[in-house]
Amino acid sequence: MMIDHNLNRRKFIQGTGALLTLSALQAKGLTFDNALKNMRVGLIGAGWYGKSDLFRLMQIRPVDVVAICDVDKKHLEEAGQLISKRQVSGKIPQLYTDYRKMLADHQLDLVLIATPDHWHARQAIDAMRAGAHLYLQKPVSVDVLEGEAILSQARKLNKKVQVGTQRRSTAHLIDAKHRIIDQGLLGKISHVEMCCYYHMRQNGNPPLQPVPEHFDYDMWTGPAPLRPYDGLPHGGWWRTFMEYGNGITGDMGMHMFDTVRWLLGLKWPKKISATGGIYVQKGGKSTIADTQTALFEYDGLNCVWQHRTWGNAADPEYPWAFIIYGDKGTLKGSVMKYEFIPVGKGDAIKRDVVYEKEKFPMDVEEPRIELHTAPATRQHMLNLLSAIENDDLPVADIEEGYISTACCILANLSMELDRPLQYDPHKKICVDDPEATKRLRRPYRAPWQHPAQH
Repeated sequence: MMIDHNLNRRKFIQGTGALLTLSALQAKGLTFDNALKNMRVGLIGAGWYGKSDLFRLMQIRPVDVVAICDVDKKHLEEAGQLISKRQVSGKIPQLYTDYRKMLADHQLDLVLIATPDHWHARQAIDAMRAGAHLYLQKPVSVDVLEGEAILSQARKLNKKVQVGTQRRSTAHLIDAKHRIIDQGLLGKISHVEMCCYYHMRQNGNPPLQPVPEHFDYDMWTGPAPLRPYDGLPHGGWWRTFMEYGNGITGDMGMHMFDTVRWLLGLKWPKKISATGGIYVQKGGKSTIADTQTALFEYDGLNCVWQHRTWGNAADPEYPWAFIIYGDKGTLKGSVMKYEFIPVGKGDAIKRDVVYEKEKFPMDVEEPRIELHTAPATRQHMLNLLSAIENDDLPVADIEEGYISTACCILANLSMELDRPLQYDPHKKICVDDPEATKRLRRPYRAPWQHPAQH
């Protein structure tokens, strides 16, 4: 279905500040006609980040958001109103509290998934089976075999899956790859450090309380263990429980490890080990580690991850970052900047994050927006659309998201078992470790079925 080529084209250009020129679109493998074709889009998870992802997509293409889903009716209704104000058509999308009904009712071209981590695999596979391509938030899964199942289905159905690891679409980090790494300025690289020292571990003891009428807690929990209800899980409270995610290593560490793998062209490590636990913040309900060190070993290269949710950052300029060490220089990078420091004589090279406040003035007015990541997310969306239209793989293809996610899950498993692990992705086992192999799949709460079962 084509939208009106004059009126709606004009509205689109006015709404985006005339940012997408014909040449820019063609550079991405798009034509103006294709760019104006209505793509039918659905959103599962209409909270803060789900809306943010969708709004970035709507800024670069006049998609038709036909349906959205959330188990919190307040989130759902608020998102519907906000979307209608940004749609060319002005329509409020159809609202659902069960994503399965949304997928059954609509033939969607693209589904964005921004639910808590424990839902990602089941919803991703169901959406692809319903015919949709995906923009899937990271981590892609909460166990290793979930991620493998998503990858398998994506390849079987030829669906494009862009994982929300948008460091691969971040302008200053792309510049670092081209200018520093690809040009060999680091020399021989044999050590990488990655870290997060944000005090982001919520740790409280809220009392049990009745579930509010506007919130379907059973559906929110889905295949995860059903914890006694102690308040809305929004705003990060769910992230403090291993029942729903992969801890800070699987959340923040997954971003940085994926970035390093992309920059250096790495795939699966030959061995993964980790230590850590709850060392300091013992007073609350939280079940995620407040301290962890993980080692991802490659031939002649060690990648070390460390997080602490207490104390000071090792380097206040780089509290969430990666540092790549070569014999000719060092590259420090974060979501905000990068810095190349040569060994001996030579000039340092620095570059800061690119903002697009003038190009996209609505960014400044949007509540809770991460202004430094908005340009990268827009580029990530453009890359996905190009992959769909040209039948190639996006920059953060599901295989890459699966590897990065699984390695962080394996680091958590190594920490729990107190031994190194060697994962064989072809046999889907931990080598010579039946106990670890058994734990590559988490049990699902009935009646939900693990995607690796069928």
